[in-house]
Amino acid sequence: QVQLVESGGGLVQAGESLTLSCTISLSLSTFNTAGWYRQAPGKQRETVAGFLTTTPNYADSVKGRFTIRRDDVKNTLYLQMNNLKSEDTAVYYCRFYRWGYEYWGKGTQVTVSS
Repeated sequence: QVQLVESGGGLVQAGESLTLSCTISLSLSTFNTAGWYRQAPGKQRETVAGFLTTTPNYADSVKGRFTIRRDDVKNTLYLQMNNLKSEDTAVYYCRFYRWGYEYWGKGTQVTVSS
Protein backbone atom coordinates (compact mmCIF):
# COMPACT_ATOMS: atom_id res chain seq x y z
CA GLN A 1 0.00 0.00 0.00
CA VAL A 2 1.31 3.42 -0.95
CA GLN A 3 2.07 5.68 1.98
CA LEU A 4 2.32 9.44 2.00
CA VAL A 5 3.51 11.29 5.06
CA GLU A 6 2.97 15.02 5.28
CA SER A 7 4.45 17.28 7.90
CA GLY A 8 5.33 20.88 8.62
CA GLY A 9 1.98 22.53 9.14
CA GLY A 10 1.22 24.69 12.14
CA LEU A 11 0.12 28.03 13.54
CA VAL A 12 2.19 31.07 12.61
CA GLN A 13 1.79 34.81 12.52
CA ALA A 14 1.46 36.78 9.32
CA GLY A 15 4.84 37.39 7.72
CA GLU A 16 6.40 34.23 9.09
CA SER A 17 7.50 31.11 7.20
CA LEU A 18 6.76 27.41 7.14
CA THR A 19 8.07 24.48 5.12
CA LEU A 20 5.80 21.58 4.30
CA SER A 21 7.14 18.19 3.31
CA CYS A 22 5.50 15.12 1.83
CA THR A 23 7.29 11.80 1.54
CA ILE A 24 5.90 9.08 -0.71
CA SER A 25 6.75 5.39 -0.44
CA LEU A 26 7.24 5.13 -4.21
CA SER A 27 10.06 6.42 -6.36
CA LEU A 28 9.39 10.11 -6.82
CA SER A 29 11.55 10.16 -9.94
CA THR A 30 8.86 8.14 -11.75
CA PHE A 31 6.31 10.91 -11.25
CA ASN A 32 6.29 13.74 -13.73
CA THR A 33 3.38 15.41 -11.97
CA ALA A 34 3.61 16.35 -8.30
CA GLY A 35 2.21 19.28 -6.44
CA TRP A 36 0.59 20.99 -3.52
CA TYR A 37 -3.05 21.92 -3.18
CA ARG A 38 -5.01 23.63 -0.45
CA GLN A 39 -8.55 23.92 0.76
CA ALA A 40 -9.79 26.70 2.98
CA PRO A 41 -13.03 26.40 4.96
CA GLY A 42 -16.03 26.83 2.68
CA LYS A 43 -13.90 26.95 -0.44
CA GLN A 44 -12.96 24.52 -3.18
CA ARG A 45 -9.59 22.85 -3.27
CA GLU A 46 -7.14 24.85 -5.35
CA THR A 47 -3.72 24.32 -6.86
CA VAL A 48 -0.90 26.05 -5.02
CA ALA A 49 2.19 24.85 -6.83
CA GLY A 50 3.28 21.89 -8.87
CA PHE A 51 5.80 20.27 -11.12
CA LEU A 52 5.04 19.22 -14.66
CA THR A 53 8.16 17.18 -15.39
CA THR A 54 10.85 19.46 -13.94
CA THR A 55 9.11 22.80 -14.45
CA PRO A 56 7.53 24.39 -11.37
CA ASN A 57 4.31 26.34 -11.65
CA TYR A 58 2.62 28.53 -9.08
CA ALA A 59 -0.77 30.02 -8.43
CA ASP A 60 -0.70 33.78 -8.90
CA SER A 61 -1.61 34.26 -5.24
CA VAL A 62 1.63 32.63 -4.05
CA LYS A 63 4.15 33.62 -6.74
CA GLY A 64 7.23 35.18 -5.22
CA ARG A 65 6.39 33.85 -1.74
CA PHE A 66 6.22 30.05 -2.12
CA THR A 67 8.83 27.70 -3.57
CA ILE A 68 8.22 24.08 -4.48
CA ARG A 69 11.13 21.63 -4.46
CA ARG A 70 11.51 17.94 -5.01
CA ASP A 71 14.18 15.56 -3.73
CA ASP A 72 14.02 12.41 -5.80
CA VAL A 73 16.57 10.68 -3.57
CA LYS A 74 14.49 11.20 -0.45
CA ASN A 75 11.20 10.79 -2.39
CA THR A 76 10.06 14.01 -0.80
CA LEU A 77 8.21 17.03 -2.07
CA TYR A 78 8.60 20.35 -0.26
CA LEU A 79 6.76 23.64 -0.16
CA GLN A 80 8.67 26.56 1.30
CA MET A 81 6.18 29.26 2.28
CA ASN A 82 7.47 32.72 3.10
CA ASN A 83 5.68 35.91 4.07
CA LEU A 84 2.56 34.01 4.97
CA LYS A 85 -0.76 35.82 4.92
CA SER A 86 -4.03 35.12 6.68
CA GLU A 87 -5.54 34.10 3.34
CA ASP A 88 -3.03 31.24 3.16
CA THR A 89 -4.86 29.54 6.01
CA ALA A 90 -6.03 26.16 4.74
CA VAL A 91 -5.42 22.44 4.80
CA TYR A 92 -2.55 21.68 2.44
CA TYR A 93 -2.39 18.44 0.49
CA CYS A 94 0.32 16.87 -1.62
CA ARG A 95 -0.60 15.00 -4.76
CA PHE A 96 1.33 12.78 -7.11
CA TYR A 97 0.20 11.45 -10.49
CA ARG A 98 1.61 8.82 -12.84
CA TRP A 99 0.34 6.22 -15.26
CA GLY A 100 -3.33 6.97 -14.64
CA TYR A 101 -3.09 6.85 -10.86
CA GLU A 102 -3.08 9.68 -8.39
CA TYR A 103 -2.03 9.68 -4.77
CA TRP A 104 -3.09 12.26 -2.19
CA GLY A 105 -1.70 13.04 1.22
CA LYS A 106 -4.07 13.31 4.17
CA GLY A 107 -3.43 17.01 4.56
CA THR A 108 -1.69 19.27 7.02
CA GLN A 109 -3.26 22.35 8.59
CA VAL A 110 -1.65 25.74 8.10
CA THR A 111 -3.12 28.57 10.13
CA VAL A 112 -1.86 32.13 9.75
CA SER A 113 -2.95 34.63 12.36
CA SER A 114 -3.00 38.33 11.65
